[in-house]
Amino acid sequence: MEIIQQWYNEHSGMVINYAIALIVAIAIYWVGSKVARVVSNVVAKVMNKKDLDPIIVNFVKSIVYGMLMVVVIIAALGQLGIQTASFIAIVGAAGLAIGLALQGSLSNFAAGVLIIAFRPFKSGDFIEAAGAAGVVEEIKLFSTFIRTGDNKQIILPNSSVVGSAITNYSTKPTRRIDLVIGVSYDADIKHAKTVLTEIAQSHPNVLKDPGATIAVLELADNSVNFVVRPWVKSADYWPTYFELMETIKIRLDEEKIGIPYPQMDVHIQNAANNGE
Repeated sequence: MEIIQQWYNEHSGMVINYAIALIVAIAIYWVGSKVARVVSNVVAKVMNKKDLDPIIVNFVKSIVYGMLMVVVIIAALGQLGIQTASFIAIVGAAGLAIGLALQGSLSNFAAGVLIIAFRPFKSGDFIEAAGAAGVVEEIKLFSTFIRTGDNKQIILPNSSVVGSAITNYSTKPTRRIDLVIGVSYDADIKHAKTVLTEIAQSHPNVLKDPGATIAVLELADNSVNFVVRPWVKSADYWPTYFELMETIKIRLDEEKIGIPYPQMDVHIQNAANNGE
């Protein structure tokens, strides 16, 4: 006991200072953790008001809380007299190494945040992006899942989607069907135009407003080409497209309007007749 008492008498100032520093460090950690939680919750509430995806909200909330807690821990350790410069350097080096290792994943994550935040498309939309086309089934932080017309699933990295031109066929309520129909030069083009107009206007899916456009497009090598451009609801595009093509062929055959096809006339000259 005398040894302990003697040691305490000699080092009492240091003990008191260290005890005070320890109490302050604990206070810093306790208050800092509370502040970090409050700040992360506020950030989450702001993001929820923006109707962002819950996955992004929770992820960002965790990141904010973790970063603030790193600052709090460094401050608490510094209060205890621990040199934090090397600790900060280690954390920075580790962060850089992780960032380089996950460069592709971080790029996909950032692109996923942009897709969910700005919503160039949503689940159920028919899109064309990154060389693929199909219905969007699911949008995740790192990839987008689409289903093709023949029921195949394609998983696209979000960075590829954002880095390419995105065509969203479902954004607008209506779409225009563009058909090019060639008729023979021997056909009466006024009669052909009348028949094509009747076909377009009589289809139940074709909208009255805006009206369909039927006109001569070009005098091609083998045919007189008409454009047939009716407007339909986006959901009716492909059924109407197929039905119009079939109906046009049937009606043109009934009206004796020829549909030409590329052909080549080959003339064979008898060499014997030329004296060779």
